[in-house]
Amino acid sequence: MKKKIFQILFLIFLVTPLLAGSEALCKRPDKPAILFEKADKSRKALYRSHKKKKYRHNWMNCINAYGKIYTRYPKSKQAPWAIYHSAKLYTGLYKYSGEGKYLDKAISLYRRIVDGYASHRLADDAQYHIGDIFYKHKKNPSRAYVEFLKVDVKFPSGDMRPKAKKMLDKLAVTLSKRSKKEEKKGKKRGASRSRLVSVKDIRYWSTPNYTRVVIDLDGKVKYDYHLLKPNRKVNKPRRFYLDLKNARVTSEIDLDIPIKDDLLKRARAGQHKKDTVRVVLDMKSVEKYKVFPLYDPFRIVVDVRRYGKPKTGTTHRSVSKKRARGKGIKKTSGPDQTVSLARQLGLNVRRVVIDPGHGGRDPGTNVRGVKEKDITLRIAKLLARKLRKDLGFEVFLTRDRDVYLSLERRTAIANMKKADLFISLHVNAHKNKWVRGLESYFLNIATDERAVMVAARENATSEKNISDLQFILNDLMLNTKIHESSRLAYHVQRGMVSRMKRRYKKIKDLGVKQAPFYVLIGAEMPAVLVEVGFLTNKTDKNRLLSKKYQERVATGISDGIKKYIAAFDQAYQGG
Repeated sequence: MKKKIFQILFLIFLVTPLLAGSEALCKRPDKPAILFEKADKSRKALYRSHKKKKYRHNWMNCINAYGKIYTRYPKSKQAPWAIYHSAKLYTGLYKYSGEGKYLDKAISLYRRIVDGYASHRLADDAQYHIGDIFYKHKKNPSRAYVEFLKVDVKFPSGDMRPKAKKMLDKLAVTLSKRSKKEEKKGKKRGASRSRLVSVKDIRYWSTPNYTRVVIDLDGKVKYDYHLLKPNRKVNKPRRFYLDLKNARVTSEIDLDIPIKDDLLKRARAGQHKKDTVRVVLDMKSVEKYKVFPLYDPFRIVVDVRRYGKPKTGTTHRSVSKKRARGKGIKKTSGPDQTVSLARQLGLNVRRVVIDPGHGGRDPGTNVRGVKEKDITLRIAKLLARKLRKDLGFEVFLTRDRDVYLSLERRTAIANMKKADLFISLHVNAHKNKWVRGLESYFLNIATDERAVMVAARENATSEKNISDLQFILNDLMLNTKIHESSRLAYHVQRGMVSRMKRRYKKIKDLGVKQAPFYVLIGAEMPAVLVEVGFLTNKTDKNRLLSKKYQERVATGISDGIKKYIAAFDQAYQGG
């Protein structure tokens, strides 16, 4: 008996250390954690030593230590933190070296967090720091404004949003002061009447519930606008006016344009002061209005609308005096005013407007005689046929032949037709011939450089003007359907890619992106812009010229719309 007890005690004596070792082995930190702890010690030691900060290799040692973590273990919980600390170290190194390349590396790393770890708690911090770099170090308040705006738009529940909003308010004042200084400098340089910007034309498109007025100028101007209450004592209606600074009216335009719909009575322009043109809209019944500029050429767009049951009416379009001689004003019948209860609630889709990009004197992308405008029109017609046949929709095309339409007119058509969905079709291009694939866009501030380039090309404007537009885009989109447009874009993109992969090899899915496309601004329904391939890529070009490919693209977009509607109905019914 004693012998057995002794044997048991001896076994316990042998096994206990092994169990303890096994437990310690289980609790041993994993490799990323060990590397991170080591990198952290190195970073903290650097920050504590004024002497160490003077030497570049000390900064790079810390950066490289963190680099091992996110390059070897990108899915580890330490990876985003390692990227974040690396970015901060690059910013610190810039302060000691003065070399701008380190700021660029910091920005690149912060963007890596924003794009690759969008749901991580550091994502909004990273976006904020990008704005901070442009503000503090690159001395670029315009770009800083855009980057801080992304914090507000992309991370509405992030803890950095309040700080970003404070910076937006601060920068708005800074940018306003800068504009005033530039304006004063221009005046000091002796801006004369001969250099005043000319008001070239006032155009409009109208229905009983919606009117779009466009003021065309031959240069960029500052402007402000006001809404005046009616004055019954002197028989003056409610009036909305814009004052265009450093501008003049010419004999080429009608100074008094009758509109006579249920919203506006007329538009009139006059030389209010020697350097200020006043454009007045006499209103009858307006509940909402929106004003924004477009560029290249510069024009100011005014959208006015009324919600509720309108009277039946007509659609008008004005032309300048020069073009109107002998032509008169073209009138076409207004859209059907009947609106089903389902449509009012947004539970169904009955009417779709398809916009074949470019046309007429604007060929779009043109590669050795193959023109974007021709391909988009063919696909638009195929898509219209499919939506009518398969889904029973009422479908309108902004153009059904090779004619030129301004971007602002295309959106106006969608609004006047009271469309439930707006699909604008385009063909892509890139300076790198190897770039190819399908991508879809919805209206928002651009979140990457290529999206800015695509928007600039489709808007026929410069990247600088896109940047200018993004300052005001946040206000413009307050009443637009960004969420629904993004959902529509995702379904359309998925439908296209899925359909094309069934038939073609190496279909490149470039995903869904956001950018400030002119043709989507002011659309009162979910609206997307679809790029169906790259004419600059040989493979994509050959496919785009094939009727089978065009039919499959149309089918893919139709599939996406169908799934978008099904998903909406399911969500509404709680399914």
